[in-house]
Amino acid sequence: MNETDPPEVESLSFEEAMSELEAIVRRLEGGQAKLEEAMDSYARGTALRAHCDRKLAEAEARVQALVPAAGGPTLRDVE
Repeated sequence: MNETDPPEVESLSFEEAMSELEAIVRRLEGGQAKLEEAMDSYARGTALRAHCDRKLAEAEARVQALVPAAGGPTLRDVE
């Protein structure tokens, strides 16, 4: 990977991935990219969306893991 390559999708936080995905969508909607660039952007966007979906599913599982306890709600480990 050189300095101009984007970071690996899996290393991004949800917010970083969502921000990059939004930028890709704006570029693609603008229709100014060359075909090859648009295809690469679309592939990257697909990977970013899947990453965001995984991050959201993980967050949802953690929220659903809230269980009532004597001292109030606590978070239990999710398998």
